[in-house]
Amino acid sequence: MRLRVDFGYDGTDFSGWAAQPGRRTVEEVLAGAWATILRAEPPKLTVAGRTDAGVHARGAVCHLDVDEPLLAALPGRSQRGPLEAAVTRLAGVLPADVVVHRVSAAPDGFDARFSATSRRYLYRIADSDATHDPLRRRDTVWLRHPLDLDAMNEASASLLGLRDFAAFCKKREGATTVRTLLAYEWTRDGDGVLLGTVRADAFCHSMVRALVGAAVPVGHGRRPVEWPAEVMTTAVRDPGVAVMPAHGLSLEEVTYPADSELAARAQEARNVRSL
Repeated sequence: MRLRVDFGYDGTDFSGWAAQPGRRTVEEVLAGAWATILRAEPPKLTVAGRTDAGVHARGAVCHLDVDEPLLAALPGRSQRGPLEAAVTRLAGVLPADVVVHRVSAAPDGFDARFSATSRRYLYRIADSDATHDPLRRRDTVWLRHPLDLDAMNEASASLLGLRDFAAFCKKREGATTVRTLLAYEWTRDGDGVLLGTVRADAFCHSMVRALVGAAVPVGHGRRPVEWPAEVMTTAVRDPGVAVMPAHGLSLEEVTYPADSELAARAQEARNVRSL
């Protein structure tokens, strides 16, 4: 039986999502928790977004396949259903920096990674016009100089659409860097903190933090608003684009199509994209 798991985590003390020998990762911790409650080998987890070390998540999604008799045994003598029992049992064995919000039966054709239609990330920056709240230091980047919100929005809007984002990605052999950037905008929260919302059909390695790194120099007045778009046309990494610190970034939401379209979307997403 395939299960969908909706969860979140504080990425501060993790070496990212993907399991790595000798390192504490979200995948290893979550798979270990499932192994404990199912009394089985750690299951394979397929996640919608493989976050880097230090990146957080509120709206992460993964799936796993389990034997139904193991799932059915989770409630024990309680009156809870197996899926509700799974959430309760996981809460009892997971560390405080990982929380499973919901476990549900996945519809036919569901793949947490390939069925997704978009991922939405949030980046938090406290510049000199914002409150430097020490209680938010683990999820907010502090900058000393003020940022021009309007200039950053103008620069960010120029990157929208189906494009080759090689200039903002760490390339992997054989992988495409063509993505559809659906939204990229900046607002100020009530305490003055800049909130950068970035949404795309998918992201390549370090893409979100590099996109933020292209907007910040514009906000500081060190680069013109046309600069990020000019960088993108080169299709190569520009040393002027800093990959921003990981702790300011959080995966907020993953969206999926209607159940009847899940399998087709998964097949489409597996195709190598090109312009």
